[in-house]
Amino acid sequence: MRKSSSLIVALSLVASIALVGCGSNSNNANKKENGASNKVTTNEKANNAKTENKEEAKKTEFKYYTADELKEAIEKKADLLILDIQVEDEYKAHHIKGAIPTYAYPVKTDEEKAKLDSSLEKINSSKAPVVIVCPGGAGGAERTYEYLKGKNVDESRLFILEKGQKAWPHEDLLEK
Repeated sequence: MRKSSSLIVALSLVASIALVGCGSNSNNANKKENGASNKVTTNEKANNAKTENKEEAKKTEFKYYTADELKEAIEKKADLLILDIQVEDEYKAHHIKGAIPTYAYPVKTDEEKAKLDSSLEKINSSKAPVVIVCPGGAGGAERTYEYLKGKNVDESRLFILEKGQKAWPHEDLLEK
């Protein structure tokens, strides 16, 4: 009885290995017939990675002013435009002296973007750097940067105030 049980187990094991092995070979044969192989899959992955890298390369690398750099520029009376996109209530509560209000935040809708258009004449009549101030120094400022770039403002002039108005530490340069 032990011999027959052992024989059945051994035959089952051999049959299982044979079926699995054949299944793998038939899948590979089908892939080759359809023009697909592991190399193609690897090439497709490489091509997808290259496409993703190109898309990342197209993304804008934003330039920033720190609060201290902007403070220094203001104190030296450097030729500079400060474009504040905070909503009106926040702007009235606190803003950097000399900032141009636009009330365009968060700069997502066409209506909000149109609010930036009122500042274009002043921006285009100058060659000065433009420092964009938004509440947190991120999304709204980046959208403003992209919008102005799309309106042919020279990108070399565009900067974002790092960490935005909320992190501005220089009370002496605020208007309230």
